[in-house]
Amino acid sequence: MKEDKILTLAGNPNVGKSTVFNYLTGMKQHTGNWAGKTVTNSKGYFNYNNQHYTIIDIPGTYSLTSQSKDEEVARDFICFEDVYKIIMVCDATALERNLSLVLQTIEVRKNVILCINLLDEAKKKRINVNIEKLSEMLGIDVVGISARKKQGIDKLLEKIDNNKENRVYSIKYNEHIENSINILQESLRYINTKKLDKKWICIKLLENNKKIIKNIEKYINFNILEDKNILNSIEQAKKYLKDNNINIIDSITKGIYDNCEKIVKETVVYKDKDYYKQNINIDKWITSKSIGIPIMILLLGLIFWITIVGANYPSNLLSNFLFSLEDDLKSMLEYLGISSFIISMLVDGVYKVVAWVISVMLPPMAIFFPLFTILEDLGYLPRIAFNMDKVFKKCNACGKQALTMCMGFGCNACAITGCRIIDSPRERLIAIITNNFVPCNGRFPTLISIISMFFLGGVLGFYSSFLSALFLICVILLGVCMTLIVSNILSKTILKGIPTNFTLELPPYRRPEILKTIVRSIFDRTIFVLGRAVIVSIPAGFIIWLVANITIADKTILLYITDFLDPIASIMGLDGVILLAFILGFPANEIVFPIIIMGYIGAGSLVDIDSIYELKELLLSNGWTINTAICMLIFCLFHWPCSTTCLTIKKETKSIKWTLISFFIPTVIGALMCILITFIFNIL
Repeated sequence: MKEDKILTLAGNPNVGKSTVFNYLTGMKQHTGNWAGKTVTNSKGYFNYNNQHYTIIDIPGTYSLTSQSKDEEVARDFICFEDVYKIIMVCDATALERNLSLVLQTIEVRKNVILCINLLDEAKKKRINVNIEKLSEMLGIDVVGISARKKQGIDKLLEKIDNNKENRVYSIKYNEHIENSINILQESLRYINTKKLDKKWICIKLLENNKKIIKNIEKYINFNILEDKNILNSIEQAKKYLKDNNINIIDSITKGIYDNCEKIVKETVVYKDKDYYKQNINIDKWITSKSIGIPIMILLLGLIFWITIVGANYPSNLLSNFLFSLEDDLKSMLEYLGISSFIISMLVDGVYKVVAWVISVMLPPMAIFFPLFTILEDLGYLPRIAFNMDKVFKKCNACGKQALTMCMGFGCNACAITGCRIIDSPRERLIAIITNNFVPCNGRFPTLISIISMFFLGGVLGFYSSFLSALFLICVILLGVCMTLIVSNILSKTILKGIPTNFTLELPPYRRPEILKTIVRSIFDRTIFVLGRAVIVSIPAGFIIWLVANITIADKTILLYITDFLDPIASIMGLDGVILLAFILGFPANEIVFPIIIMGYIGAGSLVDIDSIYELKELLLSNGWTINTAICMLIFCLFHWPCSTTCLTIKKETKSIKWTLISFFIPTVIGALMCILITFIFNIL
């Protein structure tokens, strides 16, 4: 609304911005994309003292010198959007590092409230922050809070409408930088810079940051670099710095951190100077060269084992419940006078496909996503990127790709969106193209079923689930190896380049709020991904039913297609039914195996088989061998992305070319590997 006061929530990553945002807005929030960009924003609303506020949670950033799209959005919003107040959230346990962004922000804009979060953790580590002294030094309102415990938020709200004029802290640079700023400020004296601080503009002119200068010119509606007086001042200032052998960027950066150090010395007391030793000791093992990656694999295996064991029973219950409604749905539609043809299409086609997707996807996702989110909240995921960085650098890729791979275990489409965290466009494309080598949640049921039937030799009970998880880990490691190989090939061919360095913060380990994590991950991730899968499976249900029920010369279209595909599929160690199932499963990987069963039985709709033994007998009676099972595993791991992932790739890359490349690379690799395996089996 026009009368809304707009607030910005800013700060470094991992400082608790989202917790503050969620507390203030509750359910009155939504997520979207910034206009013209693929960077996500969160916008929410709340009322306080009869005033309506809109609050925008901008991406976390360490500096106003942007590197990634997210950081560019954060910088531009802080610098050039006319908001009522900027709420800077900092971590009380890492104040010196966080203050860098605070000082850069108040150098640009003066309407800042500093919110020191995680005071409860600081207290545990015997860190005392003098809030009053800090406010006095910075000349802005400072509030101490513990957002997770809902402490201090009321004090923050009270400060929002405090418009008391204070003398805001100004960064003190070395003598030579200050003198050069004075030279430039003289030439800007008569220019209306609106709410931008002239000293900050001078610093950007000295840094020669052309992108920011262009944005400044647009904001103040004045072409700075076309003014002769200003250009002369820039040359004079730079000559002065050069004569005194001053590196501009280094001196400005050092000036910021020297000021941070000075402020912290006067406002923060560390009663236990070794408070961080515990984290360091843990990280000595978690990020070590020798056992860092084995620990990562063990944790991943544990998550898969819990998911496999935990999902079986609820998946069966859900499947039985949904399929038990079939007859009731048919009776209701018959009562409404709908023809039997339409009823069969709706129930045997659409409903059964949707029921399969829900019963297969929901239980494992409801377990996997919360477990994954707990690792995220615990602070472990950045350690995975740290461990994998050297491996990816050898492939001329980026260590952050490891994080997007982890996201792919839940959903490849979500992981493609997550590739935004990679700064380099070249490395981002490599991560997008190779992400499908990591099996998503929709492929797990197929992989686990084949492993259980053909590779466990009748092992039952606890050992069966344990060995399934172990075998699944081996399959996934094959996908990871292929990711590294293809990333290396791409970086030496169509996406040549040198790997970039990136700043990666290893946040302190925190005790996750398990109940909140479960609720958040179910609503934010599980329901979101499931909803998208259901949407794409509805038209798939129509198509599957039609090809299985329309008969030409006593033969269904399904059989005509499988007979046509048989020669191609046999070269790959598969058959026409399997290949058609993958094609029809393009909207959702979850329905591949049900279509295979339907094709073998010859039923006109998806069918449910009561036990894994019945399923194995059905497959064996239709010519499956150990060669077929291995090729099925390989092709399930390496084939085209699902429709949702393809649409996400198109949206993120804005290119049909890269979408097609992402489609064909895993498909060609999967087909070639299957052909090679079949050739080896034929020789033996």
